[in-house]
Amino acid sequence: MTSAISNTAAKVDSAFLFIVCSSVVLLVLVTFFMVFFVIRYSRKRNPHPDQIEGNVFLEIIWTVVPTVLVLVMFYVGWSDFSYIRNAPDDAMPVQVTGMMWAWQFEYKNGKQSDVLKVPLGKPVKLILTSADVIHSLYIPAFRIKEDAVPGLKTHLWFKANELGSYDIFCTEYCGTGHSHMRSKVVVMADNEFDKWYESAEAPGEKDKGLKLMQVKGCLGCHTTDGTKKIGPTFKGIFGRKDTVVTDGKEHVIIVDDAFLRKAVLQPGADLVKGYPKIMPKLPVTPEELDSIIAALKELK
Repeated sequence: MTSAISNTAAKVDSAFLFIVCSSVVLLVLVTFFMVFFVIRYSRKRNPHPDQIEGNVFLEIIWTVVPTVLVLVMFYVGWSDFSYIRNAPDDAMPVQVTGMMWAWQFEYKNGKQSDVLKVPLGKPVKLILTSADVIHSLYIPAFRIKEDAVPGLKTHLWFKANELGSYDIFCTEYCGTGHSHMRSKVVVMADNEFDKWYESAEAPGEKDKGLKLMQVKGCLGCHTTDGTKKIGPTFKGIFGRKDTVVTDGKEHVIIVDDAFLRKAVLQPGADLVKGYPKIMPKLPVTPEELDSIIAALKELK
């Protein structure tokens, strides 16, 4: 992995390298003089030590040099930080929503994805928020990280310089599924990105609903193949009998439209027995909810 992958990686790596090299040089110098003075002024060599009054020149040197070095380090760090924090005016905006436990990316034309797709060599500005708790979007290859905070918009930007797929992680512990809150940055050639960006998706209702479940983070806690995760599986959910807990009381229900809508709009009101009360309120429109329920009905 090289710093040429993105503009931000190059900035961070250069500042880090400067500080590390400076620290190594200081470590070597301090260690050298420490060993030298221990040997040179040992009791064996100097059985009758002299009284040293001080040396103004040396005191000026070891005061001024570290001060200048710290100021240079501050300047390098601040200039790179300022560059990374201030996106250019022509940067492509992407709205990023963190939720337990997935990332949702929404583009200016309304297109949504659970994977961040960006064009090669063009600046991209990520505008982050959270639907529930504090998350933190981290792209190691690009050396950038920023918190996603409920009720607050934060931002970061980058320009990818190499085609490829790069990991996205959440680095703020956000609950049971924190370790599974992963996604990808896919860097695409201009023509491929434009084709994807401008494409009109017209999938069937089931495919549309499944896609929405993926984008909204539902499949981070639920499965469609019958296996159990943090939440109950979606396979065969419609018409299934489940024991739920409502206001501390257990009762058996049959999963229907009304139950599914309530589960999404009022998560935890009717809690399926045996599962933790951790589902967040999903940011869905009525039309999106209709598509999700239609897809759930077909997951036999």
